[in-house]
Amino acid sequence: MCGIVGYIGNKQALPILVQGLRDLEYRGYDSAGISILEDGKLQRVRAVGKIDNLVSKLKDQNYPGTLGISHTRWATHGGVTEENAHPHFALDGKIAIVHNGIIENYRELKKKLEKKVKFISQTDSEVLAHLIGSHYKGSLADAVRQALAEVRGTYGLLAVHTDHPDQIIAARLGSPLVIGVAEGEYFIASDVTPMLAYTKQVTFLDDGEVAEISRENVRISNLKDELITKGITQIDWDQAKAQKGGYEHFMLKEIMEQPTVFEDAIRGRINMEEGTAVLGGLNISEDQMRELKRIMIISGGTAYYAGLVGKYAFERLAQIPCEVDFSSEFRYRDPICDKKTLVYAVSQSGETADTIMAVREAKRKGAHVRGIINVVGSTIAREIGAGSYIHAGPEMAVASTKAYTNMVALLLLNAIQLGRLKHVTQATGKRMLESLLQIPAKMNEILKQADEIKAIAKKYAQYKNFFFLGRGVNYPVALEGSLKLKEISYIHSEGYAGGEMKHGPLALVSEEFPVVAILTRNQLYEKMKSNIQEARARGARTLIIATEGDIEAAEVADDIIFVPKTMELLEPLLNTIPLQLFAYYIAVELGRDVDRPRNLAKSVTVE
Repeated sequence: MCGIVGYIGNKQALPILVQGLRDLEYRGYDSAGISILEDGKLQRVRAVGKIDNLVSKLKDQNYPGTLGISHTRWATHGGVTEENAHPHFALDGKIAIVHNGIIENYRELKKKLEKKVKFISQTDSEVLAHLIGSHYKGSLADAVRQALAEVRGTYGLLAVHTDHPDQIIAARLGSPLVIGVAEGEYFIASDVTPMLAYTKQVTFLDDGEVAEISRENVRISNLKDELITKGITQIDWDQAKAQKGGYEHFMLKEIMEQPTVFEDAIRGRINMEEGTAVLGGLNISEDQMRELKRIMIISGGTAYYAGLVGKYAFERLAQIPCEVDFSSEFRYRDPICDKKTLVYAVSQSGETADTIMAVREAKRKGAHVRGIINVVGSTIAREIGAGSYIHAGPEMAVASTKAYTNMVALLLLNAIQLGRLKHVTQATGKRMLESLLQIPAKMNEILKQADEIKAIAKKYAQYKNFFFLGRGVNYPVALEGSLKLKEISYIHSEGYAGGEMKHGPLALVSEEFPVVAILTRNQLYEKMKSNIQEARARGARTLIIATEGDIEAAEVADDIIFVPKTMELLEPLLNTIPLQLFAYYIAVELGRDVDRPRNLAKSVTVE
């Protein structure tokens, strides 16, 4: 999400910055900007839309300066406007910053600062710029460190000052920054892509580190100004591979990003003391929420399966009936919803045509409508004006992975919030939230098994048919796992609730029709185990997703992948990941175009 490029050296900065932004276009953005320091003044040009729009505004300008910073923005705070684009200024244009990340306490910081400064934008990033300015007393590095000590949230930050024409300050917490090292010049960016044409010698900043970069050297310290010694890494990626973070495909990169973006989804949205979720942007009061009689979730594809997980959470925690509808069917069945109905529209792109039309139908009938969306400023987000962004960042592969887990995360948070207003005790809420905070570490445990899952996938790559089975909250996981395999490998697969196999589908099971089953330790464990045994009795090969330490699961498994234990409602956040990797490695083995599977588009903008 968003891109940063900075340069300090002896070359003209402008062409390096512009090309660097182009190299980062794959990350997704809605506006771009650049600032060059020359003759003691910071020049700034910003534009909404593509980088070509920025280049058009720059074509009549001649900025020979050799120090500059630039940015591509993906809106999170404030709409897509030139005023909200980066770089942001402070101290009457003496300081310029570019910033990736989210400043969670920007409102309280802004309230403190607005007595002294005038804010031009609606962004949290401009607040950070003025906060740095408020601490400036001759040392830009000190001002940055002091400002960041007041900040809650994440940042990848570059700052420059007209009084320091030989310095760029860089800082990182949760949002990556890389420094490219060359003779008499340095490149700073969100990833290595923009600097590969100039150098492959890089230093990666770690969380909590601040770099003071001049033309001669780089000094790295922590927020207490304690010196840190860092090594230089030799990068051997080509440019295309670098855009994918060193991975062969965007899909694999996005699978591996899930622990990080999951943290982005829940950050600032948990009140542990009260055992509840804190979700802004709502269009309904707590009293109205207590009076709700029905919840409806409208979505399609992967978002629909995320919605099915949400159904289990809402009914169990809030004890309110919940329906999940395909958006494409919703408005054609005369749905029953009114002012005591809360409708969630779930969409990665926010441009899904079916869901847009379903949103309009729900609003027409008087329901409260909230969005769970990834793309800020999208049509659904604008039409609803209420709900939550999932903060998964741009998802480049057509098959959704990280957006799915973040959608589930937001639905769970909404269910916890509503449950606490109705039946869920403070202790139960706290226990769920504590388990939710443990999910990223547990995701990482699964991702470390990627090589083992790759080896298992190789065994199954030549089969032409698959069943995916799950029960309870893992039934949607089976559906999503089946969809992933269909989408990217072109293998026929079907997802079923385990108990439904004996009602017909069991007729298809044979040695040539393997079964992938989710058998984690929950209330349906014995039932699910029995369903798997029915398939094995008919010759099916079985791949089992099981809880760590479950020796019994091996009794019904030809192959097994273990996942960490968590609360039952949270299991889909973990159990889906091995199925994503399984589908990915089968598709790679078969030589498929993993990121761009045939016949499919990322955003379905037609009915």
